[in-house]
Amino acid sequence: MAPTERFAAIDVGSNSVRCLIAERGEDGHLTIIDDLKDQPRLARGLAVTGRLDDEAMDRAAAALTRMMQAAEKRGATRVALVATSAVRDAANGAAFAERVKRELGIPLEIISGETEARLAFLSVREHFAIVRGRSVVLDIGGGSLEIVLAVGGLVEHAVSLPFGAVRTTEQYFPAGADPLQGVRKLRAAVRARLRKVAPAREWAGARVFGSGGTFTNAARIALGRERGKVPDQIHGVQLGLGHLERVLQWVAPLPVEQRRALAGLNPERADIIVAGLAVAVETLEHFDASGVAVSAFGLREGLLLHLAKANGAAAPNALRILRRFADRCRTDRRHVEQVLKLSRVLFDALGKRLHCEPADWPLLEAAALLHDVGQLVSYKGHHKHSYHLILHAEVLPFTPEERALIGIISRYHRKSPPSKKHEEFAALAKDNRAKARRLAALLRVADGLDRGHVAAVDHLRIASPAGKLRIEAVPGLAGADLTLELWGAKRKADLLGKLLGVEVDIVAAALAERPATRQKRAAS
Repeated sequence: MAPTERFAAIDVGSNSVRCLIAERGEDGHLTIIDDLKDQPRLARGLAVTGRLDDEAMDRAAAALTRMMQAAEKRGATRVALVATSAVRDAANGAAFAERVKRELGIPLEIISGETEARLAFLSVREHFAIVRGRSVVLDIGGGSLEIVLAVGGLVEHAVSLPFGAVRTTEQYFPAGADPLQGVRKLRAAVRARLRKVAPAREWAGARVFGSGGTFTNAARIALGRERGKVPDQIHGVQLGLGHLERVLQWVAPLPVEQRRALAGLNPERADIIVAGLAVAVETLEHFDASGVAVSAFGLREGLLLHLAKANGAAAPNALRILRRFADRCRTDRRHVEQVLKLSRVLFDALGKRLHCEPADWPLLEAAALLHDVGQLVSYKGHHKHSYHLILHAEVLPFTPEERALIGIISRYHRKSPPSKKHEEFAALAKDNRAKARRLAALLRVADGLDRGHVAAVDHLRIASPAGKLRIEAVPGLAGADLTLELWGAKRKADLLGKLLGVEVDIVAAALAERPATRQKRAAS
């Protein structure tokens, strides 16, 4: 990549449209060279009509034209143009995207809420040291609230909720209504939804980071009142939950016109700041957080980082990436290598009978190496955590569909077998569900055969007497006790037996004399 190659990231949000233009030097550092912003308020009226307002679309299209011209004049060689909640949710969102493509000659990508959350996370990870411990990243936009739960700098869970500042203002703060009553109703709605989708217990005490206009404006208001002067820079400021509560209590009863005059508050946010603050406070309380570190950067910076990374050097060897990821998640290397070894034997011996294809092996190979990565989050339920970590790990050399499959295979290495009652499994295409069942069946047995994590099994002998499948586990040392390994494998062999239509018998074999030893004795 050229030392001064330039990128542009344009975010068509529910409240504002913003463009960042940056260049990446030889040291890999991104330098912002231009920042443009407009507030067409695309989400205005969306909560009521379900459609983007015609005038708002005209304003947004005009803003995008100016930003594309600026990117061209600044020499940007790559431009990413994305739309978030408002365009995603509107009945005429796709038509607006087509209009943009027709007028500007560049596609407007409507990204999912989960992608939106991951891009915000990329930005926070770039600007804060979050490679250790647990982190919660919150991004409050105009249409949605994005939450990312991360451990060791890796995304474990990402969720998008319909609690953006513009959307909730229209829903809970209609003209003439009591704003304090609106705050109570909104907080109750946020509380109820978070309890269903965002686990709090495992993330209590995690460091919390907040991006978006709600957090930056709240920081300016709070610190301005505290210090008598609004600070010029608020990036990295630690804002206590008490600060946010006091700002909410102070601002909520004020008429919109009085809010416009508040020191530190962007006047264009006067009508939506109360809703944003209510969402922020309730979310922090849900995670039992004492405060939040404010990020002045967000989705656009994450998009720039994604652009720059996509244009970087070729990826190293795939297995090296998998092992590096597993090591980063602090998995037991000897155990996963043993599971990989036994999975290979089972796949070679039984793959055809299960209707596996040679192209299925890389999926099982990856699942064998990564099935325990969820222990980084918690041992309890670690199979589910493994699924989420793999699903969100864009560093892995697989497509999103492949990551979902590998995650599902890993998720079923223990506990119950695959079931359409489980949302993640049911979401797979029919062919992929069948593939996941077959590969998970092999992984379950391989993992059970190393239940003690000591690589006691040297190799396997597999035979098929009438109506049965016989797996003999050969110990690595004469007289080695394989009781735990046999128990572990038998408990997990049910799925394999069901798919093959046979009874699976797993036993210990006597240590066979090695060929080299026999030849040596014969020669003597």
